[in-house]
Amino acid sequence: MPGMKRDCGGAAAVLGAFKAAIKQGFKDNLHAVFCLAENAVGPNATRPDDIHLLYSGKTVEINNTDAEGRLVLSDGVAYSSKDLCADIILDIATLTGAQGISTGKYHAAVMTNSEEWEAACVKAGRNSGDLAHPLVYCPELHFSEFTSAVADMKNSVADRENAQSSCAGLFIASHIGFDWPGVWVHVDIASPVHTGERATGFGVAFLLALFGRASEDPMLNLVSPLGPEADSQCEAMERDSKRRRLV
Repeated sequence: MPGMKRDCGGAAAVLGAFKAAIKQGFKDNLHAVFCLAENAVGPNATRPDDIHLLYSGKTVEINNTDAEGRLVLSDGVAYSSKDLCADIILDIATLTGAQGISTGKYHAAVMTNSEEWEAACVKAGRNSGDLAHPLVYCPELHFSEFTSAVADMKNSVADRENAQSSCAGLFIASHIGFDWPGVWVHVDIASPVHTGERATGFGVAFLLALFGRASEDPMLNLVSPLGPEADSQCEAMERDSKRRRLV
């Protein structure tokens, strides 16, 4: 499994962003949950046709042993909802190779149940330099890809040509429920997290910018895409920019 060291890019982004957010002063309740899977062969490894009972209480039939990350991520979001009582859950991971096909090498793929947060993710990407672009969010059409005869769902799609990255995100969302009242954001950074065999650090600046309104740091407040203060600051910056161009 050469090159799989870059598969820790999502956890690395969370660790880096969490440390920086605390250091700069974070005013809201913040948890970092690390959903880690060992990519190894052994007697306890996942096997094809296994059926797993996940923390959400739902059962999953394994039809792809390489789709292991979504299993632990699903437990992570379920834990965040049930035990931490979070009202905003963001998962970020190097989830699918198809992300590079969907949004390319430089843009993270974003999926969310909130139109406001989808726009905020795109703005946070532009403000931070860690670019992001939305994926299709359509569980009513895509979640059937995981249909199983013996479990609540399979862990990989039936048709690999049908919005793979979107479907992978929906798999995670299904473990908190598509009717969950909170904000859920999924960020797939499989391609932008690395260049060749080296890491880029992608995701740290994105997360700091996205949640910048909860920071005591004035610079993070400035680049935050959420909240009325951020809107007024962006409008002021845009007016100043126009004035400079006119002069």
